Amino acid sequence: MNEIKFTIPLNPVTKKNSQQIILVGGRPRIIPSKKYKEYERDCMPFLRHVDRITGRFNVKAVYFMKTRRRVDLTNLHEALHDILVHYGVLEDDNCNIIYSTDGSYVDYDKDNPRTEVTITYLN
Repeated sequence: MNEIKFTIPLNPVTKKNSQQIILVGGRPRIIPSKKYKEYERDCMPFLRHVDRITGRFNVKAVYFMKTRRRVDLTNLHEALHDILVHYGVLEDDNCNIIYSTDGSYVDYDKDNPRTEVTITYLN
């Protein structure tokens, strides 16, 4: 297994926009927006076929956005990496597992927004 490729055919969403502050035990806590939580849930069917992998990886992601609105690549990475951990594809998203994100970029496709992911095993 040198490389795993898959596509998430949804408009990419970041975690940072419209975060919510709630009180837990009298202390403020920041939680992701409703839109992000829906995106996270909607990603599940596209990750079912991806088995858990261990090791050190380059996670290349090409994000095709529905609009030309500016978006931060690092925020998109944060959302994707957290989703990969949430669904058990990766054990964690720390720098010992996701070693690099080389080749990643943001593009535009009004008619077919998606995220094309290539996970490459590194020695």
